Amino acid sequence: MALPEALRDALGGRYVIERELGRGGMATVYLARDRKHDRLVAVKVLHPELAAVLGTERFVHEIRVIATLQHPHIVGLIDSGVFDTDEGALAGRPYYVMPYIEGESLRRKLEREGQLAVPEAVRIATEVAGALDYAHRHGVIHRDIKPENILLHDGAALVTDFGIALAVQQAGGERMTQTGLSLGTPQYMSPEQAMGERTLTPRSDVYALGAVTYEMLAGEPPFTGPTVQAIVARLMAEPPRSLSVLRRTVPPAVEAAVLQALEKLPADRFASAAEYAAALGRPLPAVTAAAVPARRRRLATTPLLPWALFALALGFIAFNALRPRAAVPRPPVYRFDVVLPENAAWVGDVYSVMALSPDGTLLVYNGRDSTGRRQLYLRAMDRLEPVAIPGSENAAAPFFSPDGRSIGFRIGTRLVRAPVTGGAPETVCEAGGLVRGTWLERNVLVFADRVGLKQCTMAGQVTTLLASPPGESYNLPHGLPGDRAVLFGIQRDTAIRLAALDLRSGRMKELNVAGRDPRYVAAGHLVYAGPDGLVRAVRFDAGGLAPKGDPVTLDESIRVELGGALMALSRTGTIVTPGDPARRWLELLDRTGRATRLHAQPAEFADPAVSPDGRRVAVRIGRDIWLLDRTEGALTRLSFDSSASRPWWRPDGRQVGYVRQIGTRQDLRRIVAEGGAPAESLLALPDLELWEGLYTHDGRSLIVRTVGGSGLRDVWLVPLDSARPPVPLLRTPADEVAPALSPDERWLAYVSNESGRAEVYVRSFPAMTGRRQISVDGGTEPAWSPRGGELFYRNGPAMLAAELRASPGSGLEVIRRRTLFAAPDYASDMTHRVYDVTPDGAHFVLVRNPTGASHLTVTLNRFYNLPR
Repeated sequence: MALPEALRDALGGRYVIERELGRGGMATVYLARDRKHDRLVAVKVLHPELAAVLGTERFVHEIRVIATLQHPHIVGLIDSGVFDTDEGALAGRPYYVMPYIEGESLRRKLEREGQLAVPEAVRIATEVAGALDYAHRHGVIHRDIKPENILLHDGAALVTDFGIALAVQQAGGERMTQTGLSLGTPQYMSPEQAMGERTLTPRSDVYALGAVTYEMLAGEPPFTGPTVQAIVARLMAEPPRSLSVLRRTVPPAVEAAVLQALEKLPADRFASAAEYAAALGRPLPAVTAAAVPARRRRLATTPLLPWALFALALGFIAFNALRPRAAVPRPPVYRFDVVLPENAAWVGDVYSVMALSPDGTLLVYNGRDSTGRRQLYLRAMDRLEPVAIPGSENAAAPFFSPDGRSIGFRIGTRLVRAPVTGGAPETVCEAGGLVRGTWLERNVLVFADRVGLKQCTMAGQVTTLLASPPGESYNLPHGLPGDRAVLFGIQRDTAIRLAALDLRSGRMKELNVAGRDPRYVAAGHLVYAGPDGLVRAVRFDAGGLAPKGDPVTLDESIRVELGGALMALSRTGTIVTPGDPARRWLELLDRTGRATRLHAQPAEFADPAVSPDGRRVAVRIGRDIWLLDRTEGALTRLSFDSSASRPWWRPDGRQVGYVRQIGTRQDLRRIVAEGGAPAESLLALPDLELWEGLYTHDGRSLIVRTVGGSGLRDVWLVPLDSARPPVPLLRTPADEVAPALSPDERWLAYVSNESGRAEVYVRSFPAMTGRRQISVDGGTEPAWSPRGGELFYRNGPAMLAAELRASPGSGLEVIRRRTLFAAPDYASDMTHRVYDVTPDGAHFVLVRNPTGASHLTVTLNRFYNLPR
């Protein structure tokens, strides 16, 4: 029984469970209706890993103390208990019930507004201090004051989860330390709490409230960092930066109060929350009338006073205009590498996508293990080892939920979700192929397809938010904080521009920015991939949905692949990029896997294609096609598009075809192999994206693999020398990729996921009858032996050979299959063959990635150091 159903059965006599509200560090929160009093309540069920280490009865005993707290700024406790052992997934898990507060959390408000007005920040801090002082006088310390635990209802601050952390600590005892479960949030922990002190005083809550007040005024906590260890190290060793330097409108008295609350030693802080509140509200020193001499008081009645005040005002304005301004210190930019182990290495192809949680503490990426199996990995920034995400084999395009507790990604044509703590992924909805989603705060997913921007609920209901008109397509959406809007790219022919869908009015607003793949950073920047392949940032008014000022190049080393920036970017501005991809080797392997290098130096090699005579290899290096002469070992640049990939040879060896991509549009080009002539257009289909091509043996037609309006991948036959229209060869509800034509032109091999996983199939050509499955346990990247009778394909890192023969009864039959060698260190691709076979059928040309560990580069504070 699923957890919500089990919860409804267990509590149905008292509460009607309506929906999940969210997940916190210790509990999952559900909205429910109290049957007896007909009111909305929040039911909080502790996570199972936490319940496993608690003395649950003691937890309930400890939490009853909190029920005695009655204060206007405290969310009280209504009910609590432990589920019986016969409650299935809920067995033994504690729960507690609080009133449901309509409004928003302080965290949500800060994400939307960044900084609060000084009077509002002081008022909220004072109200929270009043709640803390009341609780402290009743012997209860909160231990987890943070913006998430401060709710705003009709403008008033309410503190929730009072004493829950203490109850967990008391009930868990020493086992809490042994499990490594963390209580408290590093950015708001007092130094003594960060160092593991079990006995805390009210001064610890004062410190946490000081940190929250600091964030309300400065827009960020006093200490930040990429990991828990980094935050704690700064907390213990550094003083917080001056508030008046970060924001000159903060009054000295307020700054003094906040900085005293943030003192390292508890004895140096305020003794109580009431003292802190009094210091925040203390007026600035003022000159009273009694202190002014009588002669000067009489002067105030003369007509000269207005002119004197006017002159003083002019002098003050002039002084402020001409005096040198004190520069606001900017935090330095930090860059460091994150080493990935060999059994969880970064894949590094064009379909590899990374994502950071909004707070920058969790990274998910496409990786492969030591056997070559591809899946998603999750790496916490305070952990050394990545963890494989269950059920994410061959997954793509990951993205985080707004609270960082769940990950969404694509498997085939499905959008799925999985908790970061582990568990099998659950299908959310069907979304077609090649989509990337964004997760809104109202717990829905948004993605783009050929129809427009679509929304799918967690129940799987799909609706269209914004339909795209004919000739346009939308792509790569990104939700703004507070569900203010969804940013996305618009494609019109070869032009790409950014736009925003205002979720409040339902209207679309085009932005005056050429680019796609927009991302928003809370420092106030819009980051996007420009049409020239560079990633840029421009200051952005998230409220008015308007860019401000001139864009600047973020980092010229960030790659743009398939129109998207190859990087992960958190809401806080942390950037993660793949390490240097240039160290790849072009190698020749025999049928046993023994390798020799075809070129003496590494480069960003990809997509090798051997010429019909075997003398040359066309290969992509970076963004252009080059030719390698195997006899002389010389590399010669062939294309100059700076957007070329996936080369193939004309059967006579005189021309090379390739895919060119400009923005999100693809066409096929051809160029004379000997060079000296510009490339020519070979094929462009207005309604289809072209991703692969190969010639028929007479060179008069092309077999192309496309992506259509539904997002599915199909295979077509396109005549080049007549007005005949394209003919669909493979056009089914499944994806068909990697077509390969046999030497006698009787058979077409391809890969399809019609069975639920990728397998290699063969059909007769061009009739496309007599389908025969070649692989039996998964297969990709088929290639015929030029000598005939043998079809090579890959299964993970293994290279296999299937010996085939024609049969009058069955068309084609497999005589035997055998594994030739395993190549886990070599590039692979699920949708396109990235190796080739030499004319003798005895050797293979592959691209070898660096052996051993790969690495990713993390950049901090980049957005604070952009030109202003």
